[in-house]
Amino acid sequence: MFKHILVPTDGSPASRPALLSAIALARSCGARITALHVVPDFHVITQNTDMLEATRATYLEESMQNGKKILDFVSTQAREAGVECGTFLTRSDSPHEKILDAAQANGCDLIAMGTHSKFGLKGVLLGSETHKVLVHSPVPVLVFRAA
Repeated sequence: MFKHILVPTDGSPASRPALLSAIALARSCGARITALHVVPDFHVITQNTDMLEATRATYLEESMQNGKKILDFVSTQAREAGVECGTFLTRSDSPHEKILDAAQANGCDLIAMGTHSKFGLKGVLLGSETHKVLVHSPVPVLVFRAA
C-alpha cells in the first residue's frame, strides 16, 4: 500500500476534514506524511485584502508565520495519531506546481488533498489547484470533497 503521503493544506476550515482523513489513512497503512503549505507571493495589485494593507515584507513575514502555525497543527495531529510527519513551507503563485514538485522530491506515492467543491462553469473558469494536480500528477491523487 502507500508508504509516503503528501498532504497539501491551505489551512482553511474546509481543508481540515481532508487533512484528518489523510492522517487516518496514513495511520491505517503505516505510512508517513509530508504536510505542505504554499504561501502566495505578494502583489501590489490584488483582491487579497491582507496584501492591500501590508508592505511586502510585512505580508511575507505574517503569511510565513501563519503557514508555520498551519503546519504545526498538522504535526500535532499526526503525532497524536502516531504518524510520522515532516513539513514543508514554501512560496509560490502556482501551488499545484509546488505540490507536484514536493511529491517528486520527497518520493511520495500518494497525494491526499481536499477540494473546495467549485463545480460547473465557475470551477472550470477558476481552475482549482486540486484539478491541476489531478491532471498533471504522475502519482495517484486522493481527493476529499469538502462537505
